Amino acid sequence: MMLNIRSFNLGPLQTNAYLLTGADPAKGIIIDPGMNPAALVRSIEGMEIEAILLTHAHFDHMGGVDEIRKAKKCPVYLHPLESEWLSSPKLNGSLMWSEVSPPLATDPAEYDLAEGQVLQFIGHTFRVYHTPGHSPGSVSFLCGNDLFSGDVLFKMGVGRTDLPGGRERDLFDSIRGKLYKMDDEVKVYPGHGPRTTIGFEKIRNPYVPQ
Repeated sequence: MMLNIRSFNLGPLQTNAYLLTGADPAKGIIIDPGMNPAALVRSIEGMEIEAILLTHAHFDHMGGVDEIRKAKKCPVYLHPLESEWLSSPKLNGSLMWSEVSPPLATDPAEYDLAEGQVLQFIGHTFRVYHTPGHSPGSVSFLCGNDLFSGDVLFKMGVGRTDLPGGRERDLFDSIRGKLYKMDDEVKVYPGHGPRTTIGFEKIRNPYVPQ
């Protein structure tokens, strides 16, 4: 069954938000609803949103959570290592980046994410990989041959590790030990920039070669 993926480039840091639908176009899930989500909000009018999945809780990835959760009455999923970040502008970084964001805060996530967890939404299966390094609770979601990598792996790039809770060794372990173990054909939908594939990154990524 086909997974339909729509990408939205949101906010001052050009964060990729993803709206996913299955066989029923009236039901969807959202991965990382970022700041200034008006275009995404317009696109989900009349839709049932089953869940918001967060790859991590930095402000540019969670900026649209409050508006969408209240409008759609949908639960939020987040790794517990960042459980306090949604309600803390200091932890989610919006306090530190005051030139691009007001202080952002919303209620904690309804559900935790964990390594190896399997989620069923919109007629599809999503497997959770805990991929820390950019942030302690970063996760990636694999649905068939589609991987949503947040700020872990980019096209010919990787997530920065100089923010609170970041660790370069963890990031490289996450990429080599988990993401690079996936099939070369897996398409990577990152938190910023264009999509890529696992096979391409294993050969061409200058930061984490295979």
